[in-house]
Amino acid sequence: MRRLRKLLRSWPLEMVTCAIVAGSANAYAGDMPTAFRPCIDPSNLPFANDKGEGFENRIAELFAKKLGLPVQSYSFPQRMNFVRNTLRYKLPGEDFRCDVVMGVPAGYDQTSTTAAYYHSTYVLVYPKGKGLDQVRSGPDLFALPPDVRGKLRIGIYDKSPASAWLVKHGMEAQAKPYQMLSPDPDQYPGSIVDKDLAQGKIDAVIVWGPVGSYYAKRVTNVPLTVIPLKSEPGVKFDYEIAMGVRYGEPEWKATVEKLIAENRPAVTAILREYAVPLVNERGDLVE
Repeated sequence: MRRLRKLLRSWPLEMVTCAIVAGSANAYAGDMPTAFRPCIDPSNLPFANDKGEGFENRIAELFAKKLGLPVQSYSFPQRMNFVRNTLRYKLPGEDFRCDVVMGVPAGYDQTSTTAAYYHSTYVLVYPKGKGLDQVRSGPDLFALPPDVRGKLRIGIYDKSPASAWLVKHGMEAQAKPYQMLSPDPDQYPGSIVDKDLAQGKIDAVIVWGPVGSYYAKRVTNVPLTVIPLKSEPGVKFDYEIAMGVRYGEPEWKATVEKLIAENRPAVTAILREYAVPLVNERGDLVE
């Protein structure tokens, strides 16, 4: 069976669905992986890095321990074509380099996606004592006096829900866009918080919750407030996050989903250590 799976994985996906392969199933039935192999970014905290410091690293370690296996990560910068260069990467005569992407949106079509293991949302982050302390929700931002609202510089990543939200409410002039997929390998998503916001180059930021909350806690020169944002018609802020495996590997997917289901309390505890804002199906913060 393992030989069959390896053969199918080496073909383009459109060929796999119409392949008919016979023989050798019994000889390889029951083969087990020799390591838990996540596909990670080498420098993308709070999610993962090559030092094992992110929450995805920690969850991979938890799952590997449950399986009685070591962790063997394969790292590649999470830019364009990340899945193709990690989960689907395979040289002739070799095995794949990794077997699971630890964080993908639920329903992501580039992988066979597991059940979700957390649900988070975008956040607004601003420094305390700088004129925004009365903002406790998204609508509060738009209720600010026009003269205050008009002077704001709000950092956002281009093509994110934040840009659509500000445009919808007539605040596109206040947006300071940042490039989401920077070619600079040293650039990381949290720099918008712990560098530009902390240094006063911008007045607030709107970023994905795990990023905003994690880096807000790391800033020491100015206390930062983190406000979870709720989705509204035309703008979706909250998303369920799952894990992704290769198509055509139902047994491995079932194994990962079983690990998620049986270890939810431990996984949630890890997420809370990293200040990940967790929300329910209505987008309300879960304390």
